[in-house]
Amino acid sequence: MGDTDRGTRLTALAGEIRRVDRVVAFTGAGVSTASGIPDFRGESGLWKRYEPQQFHIRAFERDPESFWETMVGVYEEAFGVDPEPNPAHEALAEMERAGILEGVVTQNADQLHQKAGTENVIELHGNLREAVCQSCNQREPLSESINRARERDLPPRCRDCDGVLKPDGVLFGEQLPEYALYRAHALAEKADVFLATGSSLRVEPAANLPKTAADRGATLAIVNLDPTPVDVNADYTFRADVTEVLPRLADELTE
Repeated sequence: MGDTDRGTRLTALAGEIRRVDRVVAFTGAGVSTASGIPDFRGESGLWKRYEPQQFHIRAFERDPESFWETMVGVYEEAFGVDPEPNPAHEALAEMERAGILEGVVTQNADQLHQKAGTENVIELHGNLREAVCQSCNQREPLSESINRARERDLPPRCRDCDGVLKPDGVLFGEQLPEYALYRAHALAEKADVFLATGSSLRVEPAANLPKTAADRGATLAIVNLDPTPVDVNADYTFRADVTEVLPRLADELTE
């Protein structure tokens, strides 16, 4: 799609957004790659270097020591650069401040939306801010657990009850947080415009949210570098970098 055509379509999408009340954004790993956080399924994604089954809840329960050894490497690779919000995060925060965006539903656990200033963020996959004890639910900063694991305190254990700690992000084989999923579905069902950005839309049940919105009559816009299985349901598709499209959309809406 040429830049002129993209601009025309962005203007048309902005016009639709101005005419409605409820606009919801959904974000995936592609929104954070420009902040230095690797994605999972891309050409240089994490799953090219790590076996996904290492991050299954059964793998954690079977051998938490090996899990934490691997977790140290992933954490350092993803967060060792102390990532900062990029223009895509900033654009969504700007749209929320302007009263345009009702909320952000995210598959990301990096909390960069909150760091950019977005207030209503629903984290479908939890976050990597804390580690939680599997016995008593006591919590500590994940960075502290990582430091302990790096120093061969494996697996890091609760200082209160000696239970094993687990990162608070959702592992393969775990259910998504029930209340977060409920809130996300409620937003999707009531959305007038649903912006799905930086996601392959292949991971269920999160990938159902754009379909839910479209089935309820919402205008669905998808911004992603690669095609997604939900493109057939979309009113607008932008095969482009979210850090280019979202700031341009925010400019259209706030100028």
